[in-house]
Amino acid sequence: MPDLSKITCIEDLRVLAQRRVPRMFYDYADSGSYTEGTYRANEADFQYIKLRQRVAVNMTGRSTRSTMIGQDVAMPVAIAPTGLTGMQHADGEILGARAAQAFGIPFTLSTMSICSIEDVARHAGPGFWFQLYVMRDRDFIERLIDRAKAAGCSALQLTLDLQILGQRHKDIKNGLSTPPKPTLANLLNLATKPRWCMGILGTQRRSFGNIVGHAKGVGDLSSLSSWTAEQFDPELNWGDVEWIKKRWGGKLILKGIMDAEDARLAADSGADALIVSNHGGRQLDGAPSSIAALPAIAAAVGRDIEVWMDGGIRSGQDVLKARALGAHGTMIGRSFLYGLGAHGEAGVARALQIIQRELDTTMAFCGHTDINTVDRSILLPGTYPEA
Repeated sequence: MPDLSKITCIEDLRVLAQRRVPRMFYDYADSGSYTEGTYRANEADFQYIKLRQRVAVNMTGRSTRSTMIGQDVAMPVAIAPTGLTGMQHADGEILGARAAQAFGIPFTLSTMSICSIEDVARHAGPGFWFQLYVMRDRDFIERLIDRAKAAGCSALQLTLDLQILGQRHKDIKNGLSTPPKPTLANLLNLATKPRWCMGILGTQRRSFGNIVGHAKGVGDLSSLSSWTAEQFDPELNWGDVEWIKKRWGGKLILKGIMDAEDARLAADSGADALIVSNHGGRQLDGAPSSIAALPAIAAAVGRDIEVWMDGGIRSGQDVLKARALGAHGTMIGRSFLYGLGAHGEAGVARALQIIQRELDTTMAFCGHTDINTVDRSILLPGTYPEA
């Protein structure tokens, strides 16, 4: 294990990841749609929220332990589903699942992962969550749900905000495609990433493991490109949510809620949790940040369904602020990917350590020793979004 003690914050991991991951894959993860305004706001809006420092409080016996949909967690944080994770680091999904399991938080595998559901279960163990995109090919979706059941996934996370794709300018400029285009610029950039190249050459996991060989007519990366372009379903509706809930039969989480009215529909659907999320600023540019949308949604449905949030979390302080504003749990995507791209499994473990230590210390300075007692009284009035 490398000595990562000098890595003190998520930004340190981001800088390392940018240095080590090929530009097209780093930019794929670290970008937003169109002007990237919502992508930037997700992180920036946390900084406007100020904390109330309390003193002369007994700070012993602190605990960040909580639950998410009834599952014990070391802190109210789960790893969000991220596509192409295995292109940030070889076997990335397996390494991320291992690190999360060792730390005691949930890991969510994306439909668009490089490592397959079965591969992650075989090498990291069962119990992780699986994220589902709804495709036009309903037979494929049914089989995908059944595969997640067979692999021992303990929850299904249904993403609702990717019926169509927002444009990400960097992906177009970098020529990101399936398979990637071997342009001169990309080849020259790869030549500067020998560690990454050796890792990818050393694994057989280089395609979309949940799709290639499983979807009809998709036997390689070339056929995958045309299939994917046709498959995201713009007709997705709440009736599909009901159908998926019945087919799955287990814990269901709905991701992509940004409006109180949709939150009420999510609660009425019988799902176990909803995630306040704008897809990391990668879909509707000009939407509010997730933390700005959180209070109104939590106020509307907080007693009927667990409310979580993702988007912009780069520290334990961000987790604490989200918890104070009504999020029972949080999810991290880019913070996890930075750690993975920087140092593989050890980098993910370091990212989780950083977030938990910041959460623990900040909670204590705000006068609390148990994360489950935190509410908006820790925040300075006038600095946070209201319901």
